[in-house]
Amino acid sequence: MENNLNIDEVEVKIERTKGCEGLPLPKAASKHASGIDLHSAEGKTIEIKPGERKLISTGIKLALPAGYEAQVRPRSGLANGYGITVLNSPGTIDADYRGIIKVILINHGKESFYINQGDRIAQLVIQKIVRPVFIEIQELDSTKRGEGGFGHTGISAAE
Repeated sequence: MENNLNIDEVEVKIERTKGCEGLPLPKAASKHASGIDLHSAEGKTIEIKPGERKLISTGIKLALPAGYEAQVRPRSGLANGYGITVLNSPGTIDADYRGIIKVILINHGKESFYINQGDRIAQLVIQKIVRPVFIEIQELDSTKRGEGGFGHTGISAAE
């Protein structure tokens, strides 16, 4: 693969399921996009009513290399324009999973949303896994924030 963008590449094997041979393979929509578009493989138009969720097949299976995961994330245009998002965002695909990639979409909008075969429904981001090694200690070091939780730093830049 030719890569002039200073972006690491990793080989991911992909298998299309029966009946999905004509659908586009996942690909980035722009030169610097980190997300790879996933398409609906559903053979009929799917309606997602307001407040409803649907499991949508992409018609593909992946073999990620050991040490990598894939994250299924929402498409910002669907979220902003229609209230459509990925319910378990990000959805995680482990390197040892070999099933069909499916996306749980939910409609937070006020009108029904329709998905046709080939529509871009989500995006896939491939990430290298970093496994933590936990070291138990008696007390953590202190910081200025300390135990301040949700909302602790305020809303405005002046706070």
